[in-house]
Amino acid sequence: MPFKRRQLREKIVSLLQSADFAALTELAGRESGVAAILMQYLYEPGALLYWRALEGLGLVAGSHPEQVGKLINRLLYLLNEDSGSNGWGAAAALGEIGRNQIALVKEIIPMFIGILEEPFSQESMLWGVGRLAEVQAELLQEVLPEIVPFLTSTDPQLRGLAAWGLGKARYRPAAGAIQALTRDEHPFQLYDHGRLIETTVGQAAREALASLT
Repeated sequence: MPFKRRQLREKIVSLLQSADFAALTELAGRESGVAAILMQYLYEPGALLYWRALEGLGLVAGSHPEQVGKLINRLLYLLNEDSGSNGWGAAAALGEIGRNQIALVKEIIPMFIGILEEPFSQESMLWGVGRLAEVQAELLQEVLPEIVPFLTSTDPQLRGLAAWGLGKARYRPAAGAIQALTRDEHPFQLYDHGRLIETTVGQAAREALASLT
């Protein structure tokens, strides 16, 4: 028996809180509205539920691409100044969706460069590119050079995410600039391997360098 919308939302939140992504993708196979509800939780960056909704949206894209494909234009609209929003997690979502189902975003990857130029979406896009680069770095060769300047940003969150993402991409041309950050102990927040952690720019730089060598 199908869930009512409120019941479905409550079930999705419960699964996100317990990080039961297998059950979430199984639920998406039975309920066509799962992806759309997950998008509702992309408006509170920093919250664990936000990050798990991003991860869940990507996994649903991997197993039920037809459900997420309908949302790509909506995500792009949220990144458009005319939408009146600040983009929230839309840029990150594009990277996470691509990580799991590259066919849904392959044609719009060149747009990532423009998204990186907008201050409101830089942090979100850096994370999304890092997630995608871990599995599809070869498709990001035009985008990766645009990330290198963020290594010298005045914002440690952007410096840390840039180092982390370029490490995931194994982007060797950035090795020197990453090396310069290895003693940068400014903190930044990172969601990786299912956990929201507080780390430092230097730690991210050291791990990135290790992946380059």
